[in-house]
Amino acid sequence: MRDVAAAAGVSKNAVSLALRNDPQIPLLTRRRIEAAAARVGYRRNPVVSELMSQLRRSGQPGYQSTLALLNASSNPDAFSNHPTIPVYVAGCRARAEALGYALDVFWLEDPTMPVGRLRDIFLSRGIRGAVLVGLMDQNAVPDALRPMLDEFPLVVTGVRTRSPALHFACVDHHIVALRAIQRAVELGYQRPGLAIDPTIDRLVEGRFTSGFLLGQQQLPPRQRVPVHALATNTPCAQERFLSWVKRKRPDAILCLYNSVTRWLESAGIRVPADVGFVQLEWRSASPEIAGMNQHNDECGAAAIDMLVSLLQMNETSVPAFPKATLIGPTWVDGPSLPRRGAD
Repeated sequence: MRDVAAAAGVSKNAVSLALRNDPQIPLLTRRRIEAAAARVGYRRNPVVSELMSQLRRSGQPGYQSTLALLNASSNPDAFSNHPTIPVYVAGCRARAEALGYALDVFWLEDPTMPVGRLRDIFLSRGIRGAVLVGLMDQNAVPDALRPMLDEFPLVVTGVRTRSPALHFACVDHHIVALRAIQRAVELGYQRPGLAIDPTIDRLVEGRFTSGFLLGQQQLPPRQRVPVHALATNTPCAQERFLSWVKRKRPDAILCLYNSVTRWLESAGIRVPADVGFVQLEWRSASPEIAGMNQHNDECGAAAIDMLVSLLQMNETSVPAFPKATLIGPTWVDGPSLPRRGAD
C-alpha cells in the first residue's frame, strides 16, 4: 500500500479509502489510485478486506450495516400486495437478517424523490448496495439508478437486465416450461399446449416458449399444439383464448394464470375432466392446481448472497461479465392434472 501511495502521490490513508471506493475520495482520484495500484501489482485480499471493513464498522457507535431493497414496480405497495413480488422480498429479508444486514426499502417511482436524492440517502445512511425487485415490463435499469451504478453494487432478482446488464438471480424459466410439459406427457397427456403472455415471455427472453418447444419435440408433429399469445389485459383475450382451445384441442394447458380456469368453466370446459391444467408459477394459495414452484424466495435469497459477495470483493461498477444464479424449479402435483386414465 505504501508503494501505491508513492506512485499516486497520495497518503496511505487515501489509498485505503480509495480502494474501498469510499466516497470521501473524489471519483477521479479513486481512478488514479486504482491505476497506480494496477501498475505496481497491488492485489487486495478480499477476506482480509471484509474483516477489516467489519472491524471498522464495529468501531462506529450506532452504525448498522445496511443494504437497500428497491421496488421497481409501478405499484408502491407491490412488496405487500402483488401476486409474486412479496415472495422475492421475503427471501431477501430472511437472508439479509441471517447475514446481519438491515434492509431499507425504496420505491423508485416515488414522485416525491428528486433525481439524485437516492444517492444522497445511500451515502448518508451508509447503505452499501442494493437489490432490485419488481421489474415486470422491461429489462432496463430504471433511470433513477443510473447515476449510482459506478458507486454501489446492484443485483437484480426475478429477471435479467440488458441496459445495462447486471448480476442477477432468478428461476430458470426455460426449465420451468420444459419440466412442466415433460411431466404432462409422463402423466399421459398427448396434446399439451402453452398459453403465455408475450410481454412476460419477452421479459425472460423467450425462455418459457423455448422450454416448451424443446419439450414438444418428443411428441409426433400431429400432436404439437401451437403456442397461444395470451395477453389477459387486452380486449377479447377470453374470446381468443377459448377459440384457441376449441380449435387446437389441447388436452392440458400450461399457463402462468390460474384465472383462465374460470374462462374454461364459463364455456362449459371442465378442469380436469375435459382438459388438464398446469400453473407455471405454482402458489400455495391454490393447492388444487398442479404446477411448477419457482421458489422465488430462494431467488431473493440468492440475490442477497450475490450482493454480499460483491461487497466482499469490493466491486461497485457495472460488471464486464454479468453473472447469473438460476434457481431450479420443482414440480407440485395437484388435482388439476391427474394421470390420464385415472379414475
